[in-house]
Amino acid sequence: MTDAANSRPPRLSARELIELTLDEGSFISWDSPLVYPQDAAPGASEEYVEQLIAASEKAGTDESVISGEGKLSGRRIAILASEFRFLAGSIGKNAADRIVATVRRATAEGLPLVAAPSSGGTRMQEGTPAFLQMIDISKAVTAHKAAGLSYLVYLRHPTTGGVMASWGSLGQVTAAEPKAMLGFLGPRVFEAIYDEEFPEGVQVSENLYQRGIIDAVVTPQQVGKLLDKVLRITSPAEGPIEVPRPQLTTQDASRMPDVDVWQSVLASRRTERPGVRDLLRIAANDVIPLNGTGQGERDPGLLLALARFNSYACVVLGQDRRMQNAKHQLGPEGLRVARRGMQLATELGLPLVTVIDTPGAALSAEAENGGLAGEIARCLADLSTVRTPTVAIMMGQGTGGAALALLPSDRVIAAQHSWLSPLPPEGASAIIHRTVDRADEMARSQQISCKQMLAAGTIHTVVLEDPDAADEPIEFCNRLSQTLQAELSTLTRRPLQALLTARGVPWA
Repeated sequence: MTDAANSRPPRLSARELIELTLDEGSFISWDSPLVYPQDAAPGASEEYVEQLIAASEKAGTDESVISGEGKLSGRRIAILASEFRFLAGSIGKNAADRIVATVRRATAEGLPLVAAPSSGGTRMQEGTPAFLQMIDISKAVTAHKAAGLSYLVYLRHPTTGGVMASWGSLGQVTAAEPKAMLGFLGPRVFEAIYDEEFPEGVQVSENLYQRGIIDAVVTPQQVGKLLDKVLRITSPAEGPIEVPRPQLTTQDASRMPDVDVWQSVLASRRTERPGVRDLLRIAANDVIPLNGTGQGERDPGLLLALARFNSYACVVLGQDRRMQNAKHQLGPEGLRVARRGMQLATELGLPLVTVIDTPGAALSAEAENGGLAGEIARCLADLSTVRTPTVAIMMGQGTGGAALALLPSDRVIAAQHSWLSPLPPEGASAIIHRTVDRADEMARSQQISCKQMLAAGTIHTVVLEDPDAADEPIEFCNRLSQTLQAELSTLTRRPLQALLTARGVPWA
């Protein structure tokens, strides 16, 4: 047995996990009782029926999944949990029917759904018919998310095979138990087929987190707190509250201070300047950081989070100024993380907030091989079709395609010293004048300032700096947050049809 296996916490039963997570005494089962042999799958052998009876006695449940509803901090939710002691949590016809029925009932009743799988996969005793039911489960989960409802997953040790490849991998937010074995192909099968051991350390929660496949690793004792925080953000709240724009903002370029754009460029590059993490830390009430694409890629230069600014919950995806440098520039992986955020906004019915603050996209062979240009194009396309209100915030530097990829929005807010250009001014100077020494001239000639963009109608509101956000980070971030809320209070009152029509895209 490996050290990782030795260090795993004791496995909880499905009922123990539910009791640990939900409000005391609130769980109500949705399961219709099963009795064997009469409820065994059609054509079940006598040996298999005996296994079902023995599994039921061992596990104290009638199948490998139990379902129902309960309350989490007083909020009604639906829940599905695997019972590993019942034939290793495997999924046969009865278990699959129960899962599908639970998902559909949660959808019909408008409830968020929490799934806690722990399974070796589909049930070998039932063969292909059981395997094919993963399709029906995936369809039901997809319909649940399409209805604008939350589907949250807590992966437990172990989760493999068809379960990991269906309802275990479809969560909008996915956490996992520490040291849990998670993967598609069980190591025992790999060893039997290839006559060699599967590499150690691959199919464990912590590795999946490092690779951007899951969002968090939390203990069973912590999962209720995490779910509660997620649901505070993703569950529908009261109607939109009107928020006025704060002082020190303007929508009139003639009212902006007359500041040399080169001074703004220099201000935007100050190391003390607040960025997206500062905005969330200072001005957001709840923040749930998400991790990577969910498909094996992550980029520290692109932050993805669920956040609430007072009464306004949203999906935030922002370029993290402190994680982009000469050694790590924003690459195609970061834009794929951003596209995950765009999809989440539509699925959860939450406004999407993008934060632009980048010295530019990666210029490298790896970025080209990763399809950087295509990812910029796909971000532009996806942003235009997000089926929720969208707001872009220009917080600082806005260089090239990386900045452009997050810009198209229903409303654009800009910090006074933010700017947007095809290349950094030094790069433009090198092209035009064969020297970087005339960067200030290029900045003035290329109309990159937010004052010029406000006059042109490219941006809608400027948040003034007094005189520089780096010198007043708390006041600036609170001012920016209130401006964001003011824009959201207007946008969330507009019909989706009107938003999509204004973007010039079909709305039906």
